[in-house]
This record gives sequence, C-alpha cells and structure tokens, in this order.
Amino acid sequence: MVGKLLLRGMLVGLIAGILAFAFARVYGEPQVDKAIAFEEQKAQAAGEAPEEEIVSRTTQAGIGLATGVLVYGAALGGIFSLVFAFAYGRLGSLGPRGTSALLAVLGFVAVIVIPGLKYPANPPAVGNPETIGYRTELFFIMILVSVAAMVAAVGLAQRLWKQLGAWNATIVAALAYLVVFALVKAALPNINEVPEDFSAMVLWQFRVASLGIQLVLWTVIGLAFGAVVERQLATRSQGGLARRYA
Repeated sequence: MVGKLLLRGMLVGLIAGILAFAFARVYGEPQVDKAIAFEEQKAQAAGEAPEEEIVSRTTQAGIGLATGVLVYGAALGGIFSLVFAFAYGRLGSLGPRGTSALLAVLGFVAVIVIPGLKYPANPPAVGNPETIGYRTELFFIMILVSVAAMVAAVGLAQRLWKQLGAWNATIVAALAYLVVFALVKAALPNINEVPEDFSAMVLWQFRVASLGIQLVLWTVIGLAFGAVVERQLATRSQGGLARRYA
C-alpha cells in the first residue's frame, strides 16, 4: 500500500513539476535575467573582466531548470505521499481528498511561507557567494523548526479538540505555532545582502514568482494526490465487495 502511494505521489509530483516549470519560465526567468544583467553592469563599472560562462544561460533556463524542478517535484510528491500514509485516519474524519488538501496547506505554510518570512528568496546573482553555505544552514534550521512546530501544533489541536471544540482548539494551536515562529525569528540572525541600488521591483517580482512556483507545486500535489488516492481506495473497496459476494 505504502509503495503504491509513494509511486503515485512521485508521478503526481512530476505533473506538478511540469506545471511549475511552465510558471517559472514565464514569470521567474525574466527576473533572473534582470538580476544577472545588474551584476554584469556592476562588474563592468568596476573594471572587472566578465566571468567565463560554464553553462549557457539558454541551457540554465531550459533543460537545467526543467531537470531541477521535475526532480524536486517528484521528491516532494514522494515525501508528501509518505506523510499522507502516516496522517491518514489520524486527522479526524477527513477523507483522502480532505487529508491531502489539509496536509498541502500545512506543508506549504510550514516549509515555504514561514521560513520565507525570515529568509526570503533572492535572485541567484544577488548576495555574497562566500556566505551561501551559512545562509543555507540558517534557512534549513528555520524549515526544521517550522515543521517541528507545525507537527506539535497539530498534536496540540487534537488534544484540545474535545475540551475546547474544533474551532477554539485550532485557534489556540495556531497561536502557539506563531509564538514559536516569533521567538525563533527573533533568535536567528538577519541576513540582508541585497545591494542598495538593486531594483526593488525586480526583487519583489522574483520573490512573488518564487512563491508562485511553490504554490503551483503544493496546490497540484495536494489536490491531485487526494483525488488519485480516493479513486484507488474506492477501487479496492469495490474489489473487496466483489470478492465477498462472488
């Protein structure tokens, strides 16, 4: 059962990756081109020699981007399916579609939105290359804390469900999650390496495009995976009834 869910999750993730790639090509890559042009202009103004292009920009924006997004989508779909296998039946009376949609919303908030509020995405040409490792570590710490806090918040809501009711329990759990986020946000160091003369519009459009790519991925996976699993469970149920009354 879990193996079939994993396969279906990865296939759904591939489909989500195709749609996310199309979105990235239309809305994300133009902002990357503008950021690269800004970097090249600064290098020329400083009298620096242009860096040798190891991989062409056409390849980066085409097959390179497609490969990265598709692999990411398949991996995300696979992980999502495993989380679904664990959570299904543990989130109240939600069916496959409801469980999948709820997990997608919670995952999108915990993995993308909340960490992005502390460390938002920047164009590849912006930032100090020497600090990329440090910035990556801080970003993943933020993701780990956010996911752990979200899991704890869901558990808290379930424990308070009977005492406070569904609505009040959800509000209390959400507030607890936000408190943890505020504390961690204040504790982790701030990073701002965007040059002062960099276009605020390009930066904003790039961040919106980055968020949009993730929104496409999580939305498609959340909705499509729930529909696929619901159909699979319905088929198994009909098959069991047929064998029972055969």
